Amino acid sequence: MSDVGIIILAAGASTRMGTPKQLLRYGEQSLIGHIVQVAIASVCHPIIVVLGAYSELIKPEINSEQVYVMENPLFGEGISSSIRVGIEALNLIKKEAKAVVLMVCDQPFISPQLINQLVEVHETTLKPIVASQYANTLGVPALFNRTLFAKLTRLSGTDGARQIIKKSLGEVLAIPFPEGVFDLDTPDDYEQLLIKNGTGF
Repeated sequence: MSDVGIIILAAGASTRMGTPKQLLRYGEQSLIGHIVQVAIASVCHPIIVVLGAYSELIKPEINSEQVYVMENPLFGEGISSSIRVGIEALNLIKKEAKAVVLMVCDQPFISPQLINQLVEVHETTLKPIVASQYANTLGVPALFNRTLFAKLTRLSGTDGARQIIKKSLGEVLAIPFPEGVFDLDTPDDYEQLLIKNGTGF
């Protein structure tokens, strides 16, 4: 295990999907269950999941003692509030954490190998930020050194980690994650995912 924590941001209300995307079936489990298993299979510890909307429905899908589940009562204020909840929890659970990987629950093609690559690149290059690159952008999953924790907690509204990446390009190293361009926001996205996996409706 590394000294890098991981925070899964899963508090959103899935308004465009029309149903909690965290509970969509992906293979033999829910989407949140899949993402949690990916995190568990990585070198990161501790694993923190931040829930908000539908938390009582989603909690049973996270049936692992290796995961800390935190609730964000202010999830309606935007993803920044969930990042804050996650960082504050990490500081309590593992004060010596040297960095954190931020990830979301609606990128189904995230893999343990990708997360481990973020950690390895950070440890070998000492770059404060290692971000995923897709569709001509830099985003999550992304690793942030502890020196940036305070900035992460000061984000506001719908500003996510990408805002810090944009303002710190000289401190960022990118790794390719072309599949990261695909995320689940709408029913059409979910239909495309099922087609990609050969399951169909």
